[in-house]
Amino acid sequence: MSSPTSPASADATEIAAHYSTDTTQQPLLDRLLAALAGDGVDPQRPTIATLAPYDQFHGRGLDATRDMADQLAAHIRAGHHLLDIGCGIGGPARYFAQRFGCRVTGIDLTPEFCAVARALGELVQGTLAANGDVALPEVTFELGNALAMPFAGASFDGAYSMNVSMNIADKAAFYRDIHRVLRPGGWLMLSEIARGHADAAPPDFPTPWASTATGSFLATADETRDGLVQAGFEVVELRSTRAQALEFAALSRAAVARGELPPHRSVRLVHGDIGPLATTNSARALADGRIEPIEVFARRG
Repeated sequence: MSSPTSPASADATEIAAHYSTDTTQQPLLDRLLAALAGDGVDPQRPTIATLAPYDQFHGRGLDATRDMADQLAAHIRAGHHLLDIGCGIGGPARYFAQRFGCRVTGIDLTPEFCAVARALGELVQGTLAANGDVALPEVTFELGNALAMPFAGASFDGAYSMNVSMNIADKAAFYRDIHRVLRPGGWLMLSEIARGHADAAPPDFPTPWASTATGSFLATADETRDGLVQAGFEVVELRSTRAQALEFAALSRAAVARGELPPHRSVRLVHGDIGPLATTNSARALADGRIEPIEVFARRG
């Protein structure tokens, strides 16, 4: 679950506080390195694979990132420049860069996320160098506002965003600025949490994306499609990933029942003690249809 990328998304203080480490906790990077050590991983020599339980901060974690990459494989070439909107601590950006040999720029509102993303990138590059492997292409992380991104128009071949727009009230501005920074014919892939239907009750809070209802802005799948079209996109495909989310949740519960760590541990890492409740609330909302995970593939007109 990447952090929102715009102070205009909701109350900036509330949203930033939801994703940032409070003064009673260790810094996020220290917590992550300690978690890796607890997993038996050298925290100074992490790999993209060993980081995956923690740095893929969105629903279904690495499974969702891999599925998205599979769908985009025909559209990405080595040397392309991709934009990761709401990049969190950088897991998807590093995965895309390594898999496709492409350059990736991430943008996020939370300063701590950007700092941790950069630090992890340096550690991964060090691991690759120590193993004699090929270095990642350029992966950079910028602190910024997704409603007014600090990039020139037509800068990117493609853009993706994973579990970000739930914090953005002005989705029209969000879609317009993505359209602006994409090259003509460029693609956009969104993986989001939608409202189950127009009259669906909100989920219980906290959730992984919001501490209270004032930080949560869910649109239905139809509203998402309409907003993208109005911004100048051609929506090529919009699909529910509800079945995948339910299957992933069942596999996670089974792993815990066997005494294993769950495959996706980033919510607890970032949110600490409220992590289990946030995850439970989200799972209950999914089960009863109040939320619907969706993926959207669109082209810039």
